[in-house]
Amino acid sequence: MKLVPLSDRVVLKQLEAEEKTKSGIILASGSQEKPQEAEVIAVGPGGMVDGKEVTMQVKKGQKVIYSKYAGTEVKLEDETYIVVKQNDILAIVEK
Repeated sequence: MKLVPLSDRVVLKQLEAEEKTKSGIILASGSQEKPQEAEVIAVGPGGMVDGKEVTMQVKKGQKVIYSKYAGTEVKLEDETYIVVKQNDILAIVEK
C-alpha cells in the first residue's frame, strides 16, 4: 500500500529527533522537540488549485523544512507520514 497525493499535496516522512546535542549531552525523549525537517516521499501532480496553476517544486527524495503546525499526520503500515500542501514547505535542504 502507498500514499498517492492529489493536487498540490506532498507526503513527508519526518526525520528522527536528535538524541544528543552537538556538545554530546543525551536528551530525554520527553525533551526532544520534533524536527521540522522531513524527506519527501511522494509529490502530487500540481495543476489548478483555487483557480491558479501550481507547478510542483519539490521532488521525491529531497529533504525539506516545513511549517511547524502544517499538514495532517497519517499512519500507514506502522509508519507515520505527514501530508502537507506545497506552500507549507518553507525550504529545500541542500548539502
